[in-house]
Amino acid sequence: MGVRRRSILAASPPRGDENPMSHPIDYRLAFEHAPVGMVLSRQRVMVDCNAFLCEMFGTTREQLIGQSFAVLYPSVAEYERIGQRMIPILNTHGRYADNRMMRRLGELHGARPGETFWCHVTGRALNREAPHEAGIWTFGDLGARRAAKGALTPRQREVAAQV
Repeated sequence: MGVRRRSILAASPPRGDENPMSHPIDYRLAFEHAPVGMVLSRQRVMVDCNAFLCEMFGTTREQLIGQSFAVLYPSVAEYERIGQRMIPILNTHGRYADNRMMRRLGELHGARPGETFWCHVTGRALNREAPHEAGIWTFGDLGARRAAKGALTPRQREVAAQV
């Protein structure tokens, strides 16, 4: 017998004559099982993440919580450069998105530690005046587990992210 999961709807499903909007939604369950990697952050430190993100990076939630986003980047220089680049955009729009190289951390879920891959990252600052104070971020593996071909320089990654 398979594992039973709770329904995203906290209460029993509505009957035909009931308004489906009257039933509360379990947002925690929706976050945990979203079909995209998700992270909540404070000062560029991961304070929560979902299962899809852990699978993408080959690691566990426990290994990511409390860690800087820097562990997901190919280098600290790349982490710092992108962090600086996104500040004025987050200040202006409150949102940021790009395609970039990221680095897998562990061997779980078929990942190879240290492998780089193309990732689409989208985020929202909860406070435009202090964009790194708190954020909501999504991550999508653009290569569907295909390793990035060849090593790119930081400048090549920057140019490729703009394409």
